Amino acid sequence: ISSALIQVNDKPTGTVDVELNAEGIPRYVIHENVAWDYIEMNNGTAKLISDADILCFGSLAQRSKVSGATIELLLAECKSSALIVYDINLRQKFYTREIIQKSLQLCNVLKLNEEELPVVCDLLHIKAASEEEQIAYLIEAYNLKLVAFTKGAIGSLLMTATDKSYMETPKVDVKDTVGAGDAFTAVMIINYAKGNVLKEVHQKAVEISAFVCTQDGAMPEYN
Repeated sequence: ISSALIQVNDKPTGTVDVELNAEGIPRYVIHENVAWDYIEMNNGTAKLISDADILCFGSLAQRSKVSGATIELLLAECKSSALIVYDINLRQKFYTREIIQKSLQLCNVLKLNEEELPVVCDLLHIKAASEEEQIAYLIEAYNLKLVAFTKGAIGSLLMTATDKSYMETPKVDVKDTVGAGDAFTAVMIINYAKGNVLKEVHQKAVEISAFVCTQDGAMPEYN
C-alpha cells in the first residue's frame, strides 16, 4: 500500500485503548484531538478517490468538523459506479442523527451490527417491527444496493432489494473479536464487486471473520 498520500500534521497519532471481556468482546476508549481529526482535502486525494471502485467510510472520523467536511467532499468525487460503503461503527458518543442521515444519503452499501441498528432506528424514527423490516426500510429509503447486518456469535444477514442471505456464525475457539467486523466487510465488498451471488459473498465473509476471531489481534497472517 502506497504511503504517498498519508497526511502529517502537528497532532498526535490516534490511539485507542482496548479491553477484552471474558468472551473476547472489546470495549474501546478512543482518544480525541488526534491527527485523523484533521484530515484535509488535496488534489492527490481527490484524484485517488475519483478513480476508486470501492470506498469505505464510517461515523467516527466525522466527529471532527474538519475531517467530516473533507469526507463529504471526497465522497462527492466518487464515480457513479463506485461502491460506497458506510461501515457505521458507532463508538462511544461520537455520532449524531445528522451524521448518520447524511452518511446514509451518501453511501450505497451499509454495514451495521445488532447494537447499532436499534440506535439508527431510534434516531431516524423507523417504526418497523422486525430487524428484516427495518433493514428493508433502509434499503428503500436510501436506495441502498446492499446491507450487511451482523449479530456477533448468533449470525449475520445480507440483504438487497430483491435477495437475502442469513447464516449462523461458525462455532470457533475465540481469542478475540477485534478486526472481525472489518474483515467481514472487506471480504464481502470485494466479492460483491466481483458480481458473485449473494450466498457466496456471504459465505466467504463469514469464513474469514470467524478465522480472525481465532487469532490474536486485528491483523493476523492469512494463508
